[in-house]
Amino acid sequence: MALNNYIVKKFRQAFEEDCIELIFNAYSIALSEKKYQLNWLENDISELLSYYVNISQLSIDKEITCKTEKKLFSEPSNIEKGFADKLPRIDFVYTKIWSKLRFECFMEAKRLKEKDSKLKRAYINEGMDRFISTKYPIGCMLGYLLEGKTKETIIGINSLLEKDKRNTEILIVKSNKLLNTYYESNHSEIGLLKHLIFESPLITTNFQKVEKCIILGFLFIIILIANTDTIICIL
Repeated sequence: MALNNYIVKKFRQAFEEDCIELIFNAYSIALSEKKYQLNWLENDISELLSYYVNISQLSIDKEITCKTEKKLFSEPSNIEKGFADKLPRIDFVYTKIWSKLRFECFMEAKRLKEKDSKLKRAYINEGMDRFISTKYPIGCMLGYLLEGKTKETIIGINSLLEKDKRNTEILIVKSNKLLNTYYESNHSEIGLLKHLIFESPLITTNFQKVEKCIILGFLFIIILIANTDTIICIL
């Protein structure tokens, strides 16, 4: 007996949430272990995250597998010699078999830097637009933020969308139980597109160093003032 559409829809939503949790957990491990560097290529980061996804107990428990750089081959029509090399590729494909149905979740990743307009333009043209044009099946965008702050970077992406007269498609921050840097955009062609922005561990480390220096600076000033007061009292 075939499952009704409501059950399939609910399972697909739960499956996507599991995939988001898996990639977030992989990102968290990369943060803690500081494995990747700012000069890494996009595929380097994606391959590391995919590795962490596939060795995680959650992926085993959920029976979800993750593959990178997957060719998207929908049906064998109008094919000729060399067609395989022309097929589009997407960065992540998650797969699960449930109740004799195959479910897939797709994610496309792009590097980002706050001061780099070319990378922000590529995020739109080579990432978002491939979902919107249905060149890629509906899925999620991943942003690897290598330099700068998330908020300012998203403002830059939105400025480019507004420049293209796509004001209704800007990224809007939303609440998410796993990730503070989670955004959504809406598009007439496909509806909702999710955006997960992953900050570099080096950015986090540098921020912590700056924060530590500020605290130490305040402590030094307090000690200096206290010692000055002591000297004045003695005199």
